Amino acid sequence: MGARPQFIKLAALHRAIVRSDAFEHIIIHSGQHYDQGMSGQFFDELNIPTPHYNLDIGSGSQNYQVGHCILGVDAILEGERPDTVIVYGDTNTTSAAAIATAKRNIPLAHVEAGLREWDKSIPEEVNKLITDSVTDLFFTPTETGRANLEREGKRKHVYVTGDISLDLLFGLELTLDIEQIYKIRKGDYYFMTCHRAANTDNVGNLHQILMAVEKLDKTVIWPLHPRTKNAIDKLNPNWSPTHVKMIETCGFAETQALIKNASFVITDSGGIIKETYFHKVPAVIIDKQTEWIETVDEGWNTVAGPNASKILDVIKGWKRPNVHSNCLGDGKAGDRIVEEILSYLNE
Repeated sequence: MGARPQFIKLAALHRAIVRSDAFEHIIIHSGQHYDQGMSGQFFDELNIPTPHYNLDIGSGSQNYQVGHCILGVDAILEGERPDTVIVYGDTNTTSAAAIATAKRNIPLAHVEAGLREWDKSIPEEVNKLITDSVTDLFFTPTETGRANLEREGKRKHVYVTGDISLDLLFGLELTLDIEQIYKIRKGDYYFMTCHRAANTDNVGNLHQILMAVEKLDKTVIWPLHPRTKNAIDKLNPNWSPTHVKMIETCGFAETQALIKNASFVITDSGGIIKETYFHKVPAVIIDKQTEWIETVDEGWNTVAGPNASKILDVIKGWKRPNVHSNCLGDGKAGDRIVEEILSYLNE
């Protein structure tokens, strides 16, 4: 793993691995996310063991990251000779580790397999396709993921587990005093994230998003991804509406508390989309598509894209759905994944 969403997934699966007492779990950090805000605080907060290896690939172009990660992972695989390699999600780290593993003819397990956005201009979509093309055990969070894999001819060793990142939310106690820390009332603010390259690297899209934020009628709490901060500074270095509190990236529990107590969430993050659904808080998706279509079908999340008028219309016109089926899982995905890996190896 190597990026913020993967730390959450790995933390949940590591707990299940420890409970099983069936494996030695060797952790490789690619170093794709490397500063304290994007990496270190998650290891501390989620009790993730210190990685056995850190490749320190850092920032750079996609091909730079993928190439260096393949070489680093390959050297580790040659020395460790693992029975299975587990990759998570859809980052450059995911696809690079998948390629290195397949070239070593080692069984590959993909956690969050089968999700599709149907647009190869999205870097994460390319990583999804590369990874699932060489995967041996497919752990998909939803029936939609299973159906996508089946359409691609992948029917063997496909398991619908529920979403593993939500395993950490079941039983999580949120004790942070949001009102005291941020001087806001519960239910009287918007929580926002924006980090996808399609929004930060496209001046027109970012301009539309900022226009929508300027017109919002409540305080906006916005943890700024480094990429987003740089993009805003380049577009308009003086942009600082008085109702927008731009803060440093948050830890896991603080993020959950901010989501749970918000009146609405504005995001292009797949992880945040799932977490808003779990907390039964509505979200407007400022991306043109989402993999988590079940949450859209039930009415909790709405795709508006980077369009100011649509974003504002969604927030103004949203009505609370009558259905919340917990379609993303029951908190036991990690145990299912461990069980199926062990069964596969025993065969």
